[in-house]
Amino acid sequence: MTATWQGYSVVIEDTVRWGDMDAFQHVNNTVYFQYFESARIAYFERAEILATHPIGPILGATSCRFKAPLSYPDQLQLGARVSSFTDDRFTMAYAVFSADKQRVVAEGDGVVVGYNYQTQQKAPLPAGWVSAIRRLDGL
Repeated sequence: MTATWQGYSVVIEDTVRWGDMDAFQHVNNTVYFQYFESARIAYFERAEILATHPIGPILGATSCRFKAPLSYPDQLQLGARVSSFTDDRFTMAYAVFSADKQRVVAEGDGVVVGYNYQTQQKAPLPAGWVSAIRRLDGL
């Protein structure tokens, strides 16, 4: 499958699993947040954000806009990019693209906060994160 939508610096592939569906025979709404998580972690790996200690990312907020239902079987592309950042947080945008529907079926966002896991307080984004975000997303 090739990306048919633009603007996402990290795009990974996934599949709809039988167990993702609910009693109404479409993907349960909570699963979309797992798709977003997979895209977010792929972004973190590409940006080497998970390698920083004791400062690490923590999800502060997330949302999803459902555009069309998914069902098994389907091939997906999951996109992630950073749309903005400040000294201690950044906002990520996500998209889920369905091969069967040939369109984006969900969009979302998440606020990721720099967090010091030793002191259990928010922290400024490490310089390496900021450099990686600028490199990946041109911000």
